[in-house]
Amino acid sequence: MNRKIIAGLAATLACSAVLADDIRNYRAEAVAMMKRDFKAKGIATTDRLHEDGVQAICNRSGDNPPKDVAARLEKDQLEAIKYPADGKLMGDWKAGEKLAQSGRGMTWSDKAGVPGGGNCYNCHQISPTEMSFGTIGPSLYQFGKTRGNTPDMQKYVYGKIWNAKAFNLCSAMPRFGHVNALNEQQIKNLVALLLDPQSPVNSK
Repeated sequence: MNRKIIAGLAATLACSAVLADDIRNYRAEAVAMMKRDFKAKGIATTDRLHEDGVQAICNRSGDNPPKDVAARLEKDQLEAIKYPADGKLMGDWKAGEKLAQSGRGMTWSDKAGVPGGGNCYNCHQISPTEMSFGTIGPSLYQFGKTRGNTPDMQKYVYGKIWNAKAFNLCSAMPRFGHVNALNEQQIKNLVALLLDPQSPVNSK
């Protein structure tokens, strides 16, 4: 067979292979693999593998849904935030610091009903005394010092921790209140950690 013809066929087959890879639905394959291999144990049940409608839109749009869709869904998420009935949004910043340091919770070895941690330092710089922190999220050092702790700011921070997707639909931040990972008092304590003038976040 003519060498040029062979080269042409080889190139065609190579292109076909690339196209086949493009056509494969890797996401569906990955989801199927997780559903097949993830086994429920303790409080870590398989319902965690099911995305809700908001997460599905982010997943399928590469975290870039149409702006009008994002705005409408953010409004829905915002309206679903449950603010404390007593109207108090600031708790104890010392308890908030312990909570931010704790990465416990929601694993198969944790007992049901036992409050977990916020694991906040995994993504954010917060107190200047903690030298180990992640940088996936923005630094929150001096958050209250630069933004104040007005009622509106307290409400914003409480809501952001409760459900970050109410403010940025495809935020990677966990929806702590929305999924019951943190309770009302825990979120209040984190609000205090970020906004209380006595908190080391703002006083140093």
